[in-house]
Parts: sequence; structure tokens; C-alpha cells
Amino acid sequence: MADSWNWKLETTVTNRVLFACAILAIATVASIPTAQTPAAPMHSPAQAAAPAPTPLTPTGGRGLTEVHGIKVGQHTLSERPTGCTVILVDGEGVPGGVSQRGGAPGTRETDLLDPANMVDKVNAVVLSGGSAYGLDTAQGVVRYLEERNIGWKVGAGVVPIVPGAILMDLGFGGDWKIRPTADCGYKAALAATAGPVDEGNVGAGAGATVGKMGGRSMKGGTGSAAITLPNGLIVAAIVAINAVGDIIDPTTGQVVAGTRTEDGKSLADVRKLLRSGAVGRRTPPRTGENTTIGLVATNARLSKADINRVALMADDGFARAINPSHTTGDGDTVFSLATGRWEGQANVNMIGALAAEAMAEAIVRAVSKAETLVGVPSARELGTVPARIK
Repeated sequence: MADSWNWKLETTVTNRVLFACAILAIATVASIPTAQTPAAPMHSPAQAAAPAPTPLTPTGGRGLTEVHGIKVGQHTLSERPTGCTVILVDGEGVPGGVSQRGGAPGTRETDLLDPANMVDKVNAVVLSGGSAYGLDTAQGVVRYLEERNIGWKVGAGVVPIVPGAILMDLGFGGDWKIRPTADCGYKAALAATAGPVDEGNVGAGAGATVGKMGGRSMKGGTGSAAITLPNGLIVAAIVAINAVGDIIDPTTGQVVAGTRTEDGKSLADVRKLLRSGAVGRRTPPRTGENTTIGLVATNARLSKADINRVALMADDGFARAINPSHTTGDGDTVFSLATGRWEGQANVNMIGALAAEAMAEAIVRAVSKAETLVGVPSARELGTVPARIK
């Protein structure tokens, strides 16, 4: 038994020695310079060190329209705070995706975004207030696109591909029967530009509110942010925030807008209320009267499957900036688009990670840019807007 064990040990040692010699020989040959492959010059550690990365904090800029090939138009009704936001794509359309994780969604044309399904181009996306009634806004965008012969080619002409999602704002600031219609969508499409995206009490976020787990909410709104890398890659987001939960600044962990204290003058912080059990003693939010809807876009060239992955990863931005998110009372939905204008090598994981960052920043910007309306205070009124947002 001992002889057998010794033999195995000697064999193992011999093999390791032979292996080490082989590696040494290879290394020696590789180190000999040739005329075709001159030896690389030696550098000091200081010279060889890579430059420190530049911090890439989303700052807004033009917002979603930083992405080449994207235009944004918004229309806000004058009769009551509500409206719609339209994202138009230049040309014949681009690959689109969706992530729908809220418990009370209201959507249109999301099934066709599944990579298993045939249609691989999107012409526009609509975000709207008005609950299910607001889905009618997409028909106005369809009419706008058909007039310009833009859409999926069929024998008789074109069929514009216009997915959409809605949030619940009925009754906020007036008669609940006043809501966005197809005319709202058409006017928003007409107003679409590549200029800076309007933020605050506009478009789909005009009648939005946040922080409804304690019964004393604050003003939500529409926000947008973009991240541009030195190599030209752009990832951006737009959102209409109407959440049950509080809005948290991920960079500091501070509440920006949300459930207020009993006197209504400061923030209660829903995280503390949840842990203490105080939420159960307060007025609960009414199911289905909330929802955050948004879209991320990149100028990278991605497949339909990859841009769906980006939507899924961008949805993490909701969880970073909304607490709690994806509740049964929220119809949280994130769309995604890839315009393909950038010729660089696309990394879907990197783009998805940046999309989550941009989405979280857009959410913070939405409540920071909102103004007090019909007695519902804004973050600006409470003095809780992050210093980086003017």
C-alpha cells in the first residue's frame, strides 16, 4: 500500500517538474525579440498605470433626446393636470423591448415586443395619464405616423407600431372625465423635437403623485436623464413617476419626495414606517391608482433580444429610486429602444447597467422638477431637492 502511494507521489512530482520546465521553456522563447516582433519597451509603474476613470453622473442635459434618432413631444391638458408623452423614432423604426413588473398594468402592443414574435421595429412609444382611457392617445400617434407613411410595411400601406402604457391620475385636480384622448397623442407627436426634454408637471406626469403609503402624498412628474461615455455611447431615460412609494436619491440614500409626517411639513420616510409597523396604522393607498412608466434608449446597435434585456435591467432603476416599487398597486412598465446610430462595439450588460443608472436619475429629476399643485406639495416646497439638480 505504501509503495503504491509513493509511486503515485513520485509520478505527481515528476509530472509537475516536467510541466514547470515546459512553461519555463515557452517563456524563454517568447521573451527572445525577433525582427518581426521587437521587444516591448519597459515602463515604470507610474507610466504603465491607466488613467483614473472620469465620474459619469447623469446630469440631464437634453435628457432622452441626447440619443441620436429620438424625438420627444408632450401635451398637457389645460382643463385638468394630465397629458401624454410621445417618443418618436426617426426613420423606419428600431428594435424595442419592455419590462412589465408592476401588479396593475395598463399597456398596449407589449406582446409584439417579445423577441419570439415577428415584428422587430418600433416607430413610437406613448406614455399617458388617464388610466385605461389614456391608451387612446396611441391612436393619435398612429394617425400622425400613417399620414407620413411610417410604419410596418403591408400590402395596402403601413401599420405604425406604437406600444404604450398608462398611469392612474383620474380625479387629480378636477373632473375625472377629463383625460387624454387620441387628439392629445396627435398633438404631442406634432410637438416632438430633438431639443431638451421638458420636465416636471408636464405630459404623462402632469397629474402624478408619489408617497401614498401614509395618506399624505407629494407631487410627482416627468423627468429625463442621459449618460454619455467618452467613446460616444449614449444611454438615456424618461419617466413619469406616480408611485405608491417614496422617491429615494440613490447617491445619498435620502428621501426626496414621499409620504409626509402628520403635520405635512416634512418627510416621514416610508422605510422607517414599514419597519416600525406604522404603515398598517395609516391610510393605505388605493389599489391601482398609481404606476410609474418610462423608457430607456441607447444609440448602440442591439438585437431585439438584447434590447429586451436592457429594459429588464433598466427596471432596476425603479427599485433603486422608489421604495417600495413593483407593488400590487403599481403598474410599473419600462420600454426600451436601440437606434443603432453608434458604430462602436455594444456590450448589452454595460448598456443595461447604465440604463438603470439613467432611469434612477430620471426618477429623482421628475420629483425635483415638479411644482406644488392643487394643494399637493413638491420637493421644491419642502426643500428636499438634491443640490446637483437646479
